[in-house]
Amino acid sequence: MKRDKIIYWITTGLLSLGFLMSSFMYLSKNPELMTGFSQMGFPVFFVSILGVAKLLGALALINPWWNKLKEWAYAGFTFTLAGAVWTHVATHTPFVAPLVFLVLLAISYYFNRRVQAKTGSMPASV
Repeated sequence: MKRDKIIYWITTGLLSLGFLMSSFMYLSKNPELMTGFSQMGFPVFFVSILGVAKLLGALALINPWWNKLKEWAYAGFTFTLAGAVWTHVATHTPFVAPLVFLVLLAISYYFNRRVQAKTGSMPASV
């Protein structure tokens, strides 16, 4: 149980920190990021939407009270990261970073479920 919690909090902490830093870059409209998005053909407003989503998702992942909100954050990040990997592969740009975060997300989710199952805080609908 202790090992599972340690793995869960390390991976979740790294994810949240990464998404908070990414959110800052998106919301501050980092010039490199904006150039990359425009080269891939994404509209400028998409950067702001992703920045807010990443900020809220990172906060939801480290929030210990609302498991349903955490589930939504995991789902949203899964779609976002899978889309990022696909976009980077399709545009022949480096895709390793979103792939690593996708693996970290899967590990965090797996150990979140294990910890919840052992503590009895698993939602009844799951």
